[in-house]
Amino acid sequence: MALSQSQTKKKQVHLFYYPECEDLARNVAAQSDNITLQTIKWRNFDDGFPNIYINDAQDLRGQHVAFLASFSSTGVIFEQLSVIYLLPRLFVASFTLVLPFFPTGSFERMEDEGDVATAFTLSRMLTNIPISRGGPTSLVIYDIHALQERFYFGDHVLPLFETGIPLLKQRLHELPDADNIVVAFPDDGAWKRFHNLLDHFPMVVCAKVREGDKRIVRLKEGNPAGCHVVIVDDLVQSGGTLIECQKVLAAHGAAKVSAYVTHGVFPKRSWERFTHKDEGSEKAFAYFWITDSCLLTVKAIADRAPFQVLSLAGSIADALQT
Repeated sequence: MALSQSQTKKKQVHLFYYPECEDLARNVAAQSDNITLQTIKWRNFDDGFPNIYINDAQDLRGQHVAFLASFSSTGVIFEQLSVIYLLPRLFVASFTLVLPFFPTGSFERMEDEGDVATAFTLSRMLTNIPISRGGPTSLVIYDIHALQERFYFGDHVLPLFETGIPLLKQRLHELPDADNIVVAFPDDGAWKRFHNLLDHFPMVVCAKVREGDKRIVRLKEGNPAGCHVVIVDDLVQSGGTLIECQKVLAAHGAAKVSAYVTHGVFPKRSWERFTHKDEGSEKAFAYFWITDSCLLTVKAIADRAPFQVLSLAGSIADALQT
């Protein structure tokens, strides 16, 4: 039976964005004629506090509105929250917040009394986004670090947890050695998070074990010998675990090793540990795929082997129109 026009018609979305996200926002808008970019004047008063103006705000009544955010540092969160809290109150039909990288996601545990779980703090701040005419805010996040964090959000927002794994699967299918791929996980946490999405690939699982004061990466299960092994995780910071995992896989006979993470955080330019310095240098990683969830990293690693960027633009565009 043919779908009705109301079922097949995608909604028109007005997409605002933080300046850091402009390239990604333009790529998202290029995916569909139903997504229109809108602008904001991001200024500051002399004392440093934000002086922000949403252009053509009066035209947003009854419209579907979205904001593409980047919480890349604590210094940029306040001004974006100021906009995020206002947009739903402009009598919009619906409001969607796209936050590709939830930055405090690795700080979700309290192991000692006095530990502050900042992931819960940020979740509470986002939960307090005002309800629009259409109901609670839709919150789009990619590959959040700890699965239990979805329960940190209250009923005033509707979290939509997306993943970058389909982009990786498409890229692996395009490789000349696509029939010789083995997926490796650096620890049990990565396996729990992603193995169901990659279950048609042979798998290797590594583990961190403590030897004295050191944590050593060991091969826990699987056989990487003779294969192109792709290490999969949600994010990378210093990259130490990936490097140790690569050494273990190579020692067990991997023909070559690549890596994928959804979020290339790389503080203090730690991505430099992975670059191919010159043609004659040792190339521990054949490919290192990241998405464009961390825009500052994307600009820093542009045209630097072994890095390749898999864009979330198409996935974000689909999420905005559903």
